[in-house]
Amino acid sequence: MIAVLPVQAQTQESSAGDETVDVKGIIFSHLKDSYHWHIITIGDKEVSLHLPVMLYSKVSGWHFFMSDKLEGTGCYEGFRITGEGAHAGKLVEVLPDGTELKPLDLSLTKVALAVMINSLLLCLIVMLTARWYRHRDPTDPAPGGFVGLMEYVVAMIVDDVIKPSVGKEYKRYAPLLLTIFFFILLSNIMGLIPIFPAGANVTGNIAVTLFLALITFFTVNVFGNREYWKEILWPDVPVFLKAPIPLLPFIEIVGIFTKPFALTVRLFANITAGHAIILSLTCVIFITARMGPVIGAPMTVLSVFFMVFMNMLELLVAYIQAYVFTMLSAVFIGLSRPEHHAPENANANTKANANANANAKANVINNTLTT
Repeated sequence: MIAVLPVQAQTQESSAGDETVDVKGIIFSHLKDSYHWHIITIGDKEVSLHLPVMLYSKVSGWHFFMSDKLEGTGCYEGFRITGEGAHAGKLVEVLPDGTELKPLDLSLTKVALAVMINSLLLCLIVMLTARWYRHRDPTDPAPGGFVGLMEYVVAMIVDDVIKPSVGKEYKRYAPLLLTIFFFILLSNIMGLIPIFPAGANVTGNIAVTLFLALITFFTVNVFGNREYWKEILWPDVPVFLKAPIPLLPFIEIVGIFTKPFALTVRLFANITAGHAIILSLTCVIFITARMGPVIGAPMTVLSVFFMVFMNMLELLVAYIQAYVFTMLSAVFIGLSRPEHHAPENANANTKANANANANAKANVINNTLTT
């Protein structure tokens, strides 16, 4: 389902020119960000939404123009989109001597616009759901339809993920974690719909996943209590493991940064891989069509079957990745809010339960990160 229309258009063009289908170009054109949003191709006419470009150069100052100015020659006011190097796919300024200078790019790109659309859509869904509860009493029957589905999902995430992972202060962090869950889930689903304003690869953009991971990172380390930092900087282990060489504190500090890295890469890699597989299966149709009906017909049927199967699988992955990201974030937040150590004469059962909970959280992290 992803980007079928652009694939058809590019295949028709390549067939007219007696060229092979550029599978790599088709896949990366969808996975990468861009300064315009391709909607559909009708014949030889491409219908796209051109986005505003805003640049600041140390040499020539501020520049404002629409991305359609880059069509044709590909250069406007000394700026062009480079196709190679460290800034491939980004706007660079070409100086008179031929050198390329990367300006401060504040342009509204496809992914940035998609983030805004998904955020507004999420706000609309939440407000319409909350509207049902305004004049309701606790004794009223449970809602049905979409509102009932939203209530079920919220209750499930709170009761099965946030509450047991965060602990007694779960209500403080529930709004943040629910927002992260629904934003990732909505963005994943919107990325599977090939019709504007959907179809953008939001969670397959590492900048977006990094930003979401940094939210968890700052929440954990800014709101972590004294016991959390004590366990990192001066853990309860033999002294030779933390002084004079701070071996274990060093490992704990490294762990602070590996957690957001794991969150970033897990979400980015899974979504990107799913999109790439679906696009590859789509390209099989147009590649085998050039081999004649004997090979093209059965391969088209087989490709469509696998495309449908992969899209159904990606719907499941969309939910699983949102669930896993939220679960890991909740576990990390819960580990940053440990309770004070029990005194020596405390009840043995209380100590055993505390150790069991800590071990359970650690097992969740280890099992999830190694899956």
